[in-house]
Amino acid sequence: MKLARQASAFFFWAAIASRGLFAQQLPSSPETMRLRGIELRYVLPDPMFDNSQADPIKALYVNAWAFGSSKLAQLVRLADSTEINAFVVDVKDDTGCLLYPSEVKVAQDIGATKCVRTKDVQSRLDTLRAHDIYAIARIVVAKDPLLAEHRPRWSVQNRDGSGLWRDRIGTAWVDAYNDSVWIYSAQLGQEAVRLGFNEVQFDYVRFPDEPKEAMAQAVFAARKKGETQREGVQAGIAILVNRIQPLGVPVTFDIFGLTASATGDLGIGQVWEDFVTVADVVLPMVYPSHYYKGSYGLAWPNGEPYRVVRNALSEALERSRPLAKAATIRPYLQAFTLGRRKPRYTPHEIREQIRAAEELGIETWVLWNPRSVYQRDSLRPYRVPVVTVTGGAQ
Repeated sequence: MKLARQASAFFFWAAIASRGLFAQQLPSSPETMRLRGIELRYVLPDPMFDNSQADPIKALYVNAWAFGSSKLAQLVRLADSTEINAFVVDVKDDTGCLLYPSEVKVAQDIGATKCVRTKDVQSRLDTLRAHDIYAIARIVVAKDPLLAEHRPRWSVQNRDGSGLWRDRIGTAWVDAYNDSVWIYSAQLGQEAVRLGFNEVQFDYVRFPDEPKEAMAQAVFAARKKGETQREGVQAGIAILVNRIQPLGVPVTFDIFGLTASATGDLGIGQVWEDFVTVADVVLPMVYPSHYYKGSYGLAWPNGEPYRVVRNALSEALERSRPLAKAATIRPYLQAFTLGRRKPRYTPHEIREQIRAAEELGIETWVLWNPRSVYQRDSLRPYRVPVVTVTGGAQ
């Protein structure tokens, strides 16, 4: 991707100078382009042969606020000077609010277009395209308090009849057994593709991960007799795949990292095979801070990022191996420090996760930081190709 951009940078800039966000505000910061030292074990060898295949996706999660603000310019500069070639952008986050004013009727009816994060989404997508950054639309499905409040019949109810059921932090959820919930997310995905997003990624494709006592108080009115949570999720992801794949873009799913090792559905309806046999890409969230003490025999998983990621992705690869058709595995890696838990995640901890993935042959990944703040030294610098000019006038 970037090789083509660099080879024709002068002509390309002339063509797009009047388009996109940077047409109005072109950032200039020479120091951001300076190459820095990096440990040899984190540097990939040069390819032996040139090929026309797209580079593996190496992405940053970009929340809606960052995408809609001046922070986008900083993130684009970071991508320009490093191995990053994609952004995962919140189109609908776990508040139910949207990135941009939507034409989807349900979104308009529930007020999801009144809390949008940007009104110039097209120019910002033009900017990504001009910088050869692959745009992925992230859409949260079942954790949507805005939809729950305005469509109570689509929502999880309290068994005592007191209204909406809420999780431990007071958030209302929609009923994952209800087809309308999934159709709404599919409609937003279709709209995102029309706007120019290259891929649609669905998150919270599951039931709430709450204690059994709390879930015992939850009523899922749309559940058919005898229907399991796994079957509810299977039906939902089928709706998403059937409505998005015909548009010619990848359909991808974020799932719990433990899904690859679990024998059941983790109590949330997620089973590894159900996703990898229908999706183009699955994104297991293998954040070391989210693994319990003793996982993989480790007393302190959060302090062992390389070993946690290596073990988790080895399980994922092994789980997919027997399948005739299996989705690409693109892990979410931890680029944040969870509260006061140590260690703090510096570039070293982040690169160790990347190294673990790449040693297993997984060269595609996404870094997750909820604030969309990333440390440059976590990433390899982008090598500017040397162009040799031969011949010419005498």
